[in-house]
Amino acid sequence: MASKPHPPLMKKHSQTDLVSRLKTRKVLGVGGEDDDGEVHRSKISQVLGNEIKFSVREPLGLRFWILISAVLFTSAALLALAFPSQLYEIIFELTTTRISIRLYGGALLSISLILWNGLYTAEKVIIQWTLLTEACYFGVQFLVTSVSLLEIGSLSNGAALLLLSEVFCLLVTLSYYHQLGRRAKKI
Repeated sequence: MASKPHPPLMKKHSQTDLVSRLKTRKVLGVGGEDDDGEVHRSKISQVLGNEIKFSVREPLGLRFWILISAVLFTSAALLALAFPSQLYEIIFELTTTRISIRLYGGALLSISLILWNGLYTAEKVIIQWTLLTEACYFGVQFLVTSVSLLEIGSLSNGAALLLLSEVFCLLVTLSYYHQLGRRAKKI
């Protein structure tokens, strides 16, 4: 077989040929709108999906609530670790051992770290777990405080304020958890 020399290859610069670029994008199926009205810039975004779909529509004030919670948990933890006797005496008007309050402060500090992490994330699942952790804490704290007060048989002003604040915080946290769990309606 005799081989003929091939003609030199000619490169076509498609970036300068707009009609060629348009035809190529049409064949690839990018650049136009899909059924949902989204415009895909590349085939990869078309296959993987647009990340705007997965962005979280946060309820109004959610980040502020998580910030307030993180600050309160951190400050209560530091108070429990540094001044355990005084913290317990202020709330229950009783004395107790320091070690139990310090352990409580350590637990609060751990929860506050979770809240600080939830403040800076954009993932819906992490925010939901953060709110669920906070809600579980307030629910258990309310039950433990109520049972302890029933055993003691007295209700101080500090303990009553603690119970009311626990119920309030539990309701707000559960409200945000519920709002975040709702599916967004397509517009």
